[in-house]
Amino acid sequence: MDLIARLRAGLPGEAILTDPDITGSYANDMASFCEAGTPAVVVLPRTVEQVQHIMRTATELRVPVVPQGARTGLSGAANASDGCLVLSLVKMDRIIEINPVDRIAVVEPGVINAVLSRAVNEHGLYYPPDPSSWEECSIGGNIGTASGGLCCVKYGVTAEYVLGLDVVLADGRLLTTGRRTAKGVAGYDLTRLFVGSEGSLGIVVRAVLALKPEPPQQLALAAEFPSTAAACEAVCEIMARGHAPSLLELMDRTSIRAVNAMAQMGLPDSTEALLLAAFDTPEPAADLAAVGALCTAAGATEVVPAETAAESDLLLQARRLTLTALEQVKSATMIDDVCVPRSRLAEMLDGTAAIAEKYDLTIGVCAHAGDGNTHPTVCFDAADPDESRRARESFDDIMALGLRLGGTITGEHGVGVLKKEWLARELGPVGMELQRGIKDVFDPLGILNPGKLF
Repeated sequence: MDLIARLRAGLPGEAILTDPDITGSYANDMASFCEAGTPAVVVLPRTVEQVQHIMRTATELRVPVVPQGARTGLSGAANASDGCLVLSLVKMDRIIEINPVDRIAVVEPGVINAVLSRAVNEHGLYYPPDPSSWEECSIGGNIGTASGGLCCVKYGVTAEYVLGLDVVLADGRLLTTGRRTAKGVAGYDLTRLFVGSEGSLGIVVRAVLALKPEPPQQLALAAEFPSTAAACEAVCEIMARGHAPSLLELMDRTSIRAVNAMAQMGLPDSTEALLLAAFDTPEPAADLAAVGALCTAAGATEVVPAETAAESDLLLQARRLTLTALEQVKSATMIDDVCVPRSRLAEMLDGTAAIAEKYDLTIGVCAHAGDGNTHPTVCFDAADPDESRRARESFDDIMALGLRLGGTITGEHGVGVLKKEWLARELGPVGMELQRGIKDVFDPLGILNPGKLF
């Protein structure tokens, strides 16, 4: 019996897509320079039992399986391989439970991040992880790539909010990990192992997520600096003095000018770096005043604090528009995701500027400055082979720079296809041997998302 017939034995007809014009649209995520193959079939299950049937079938027939969420990823982790079965989890989109007493939510993987956030807000609760694609990205994808977001400086990343998981293994067995309790240390932490595994160890079909009380409305300030070094000095002072901003973002000169060109934000051409800070504390105005003084002492030419939530939104608009603005500079962009120690942030930005000059490219940098996570965005003409080559080489130089500064090749986007060779450089031979050994335990046939990570 062939693959399609076997799948039909346990799935409704509408859950199986075989038309090449349709299945081809599931071939890749949003990453540049990542190869993608042609899937044999796309399946869209709605239940755990259907996922189990799919995985049993794939194991019996030795068919590779590529799990997918909303495909907003930036590393090629959701890209299809030739002849694979694409397992799209977008139809499993139920919020099963929101529990204000235990402060947890139980959700299926296809739930959109923003939908969950708004739902828990109605209970006076807060789900902090907020990737920039939060209106589109799914919780399952966030778990698979260990996503971050603007609020990470205070609230941390996705991994810190995943308490437990239901996972369908490669052979179709259902594994439950973790807990619903506030504490728990029974056995190895398999839950954390699955977070960031990019679908290479199992298929997440349900997640127990930790929630926090909803914080007060945040207030923000914007500080303009004559150099990235001065802005980064302010970041270091803010963190060293014990402040806990809910947001601490930085934009370099290239990003500022791109946003100015697109939205006429009115920022002076002399501004080399823009620092945005926000607080959701009971007395945010006092916190902003203290941080504003530190910015001024570090050399800020202007510090503008907001007095209302509406003013805060206006100040933060430039940061939200950065990627859109940079996408208008050239026909294609390649977004890097290098995280360095905060103390090396200035070296990372200055080094990236030097790389842009070396390759004669436009590279804009915005950064989650509070946790050292930079997003250099290489702008290039995809129709120009030489410029595309220079873009790829500059991307590699940026990752090498991050490692030299004691950083990591990815703070929140994942490895996927894009950074496989760099993962080996970061982890070293012993680390890679153990990583592959873990993969073999969960997926001995190697059918789960092959070609990703390793």
